[in-house]
Amino acid sequence: MSFSIYITGLMMGLSLIVAIGAQNAFILRQGLRNEHVFAVCLTCALSDAALILLGVTSLQQIATLLPWLDPVMRYGGAVFLAWYGAKSLYSAFRSNAALTVTEATTASFRQTLATCLALTWLNPHVYLDTVVLLGTISTRYPGQQAAFAAGAVTGSFLFFFALGYGATRLRPIFSKPSSWRMLETLVAFTMWIIAFKLLGGM
Repeated sequence: MSFSIYITGLMMGLSLIVAIGAQNAFILRQGLRNEHVFAVCLTCALSDAALILLGVTSLQQIATLLPWLDPVMRYGGAVFLAWYGAKSLYSAFRSNAALTVTEATTASFRQTLATCLALTWLNPHVYLDTVVLLGTISTRYPGQQAAFAAGAVTGSFLFFFALGYGATRLRPIFSKPSSWRMLETLVAFTMWIIAFKLLGGM
C-alpha cells in the first residue's frame, strides 16, 4: 500500500467534511450536550466509511443501475433538513432553562441514533462528497484505490471523534442560554440553506 496515496486520501477526506453541514452541526450539538457522543461519532464514521468504499468500488455501476436515486435523495433530503431546521429554530426560542447544558432534555439513544442516521443517509451532499467526489478522485490511482480509501476512512474517524469530543472544551461558553440560542439558530439556518441548495435554489 502506497503511504503517499494513503495521505492523499486522508487529506482529501478531511477537506470534504471539515465545512459545517447538517451532520457536523448535529455532532457538535451532541458533544456540547454530552449526549451519546461515542455512538453518534461512531455511526457517522462507519457510515462515511461504507459510502467511501461504495464510491471507490462501485461508482459507475450505481449511476447506471439507479438513475432515479438522485431526485429521490434530493427531494427527500430537502424535506427532512427543512423539518430539522424548523425544530432547531423552535428549540432556540424555548425557555432559558431548557437551553442550558445541564438542564436540557436528554433525547433517548434510539431517537438520537435515528436522527444521526437520517442526517447522514438522507443528505445527498454526503453522497456527493463521499461516493461521487472521492470515488472519482480514486480513479486517478489505478491499483492503489485501497490505499486512497483507507486514508479517506481514517480522515472520517479522526474528524468525527475530534469534533464530538472536542466540543466538550466549549461547554463553559454554552452554559449560557444565549449561546445555545445562537447555536440552535445557526443549526436551523445551516439545515435550511442546504435544503434550499438541494432544491436548486442556489
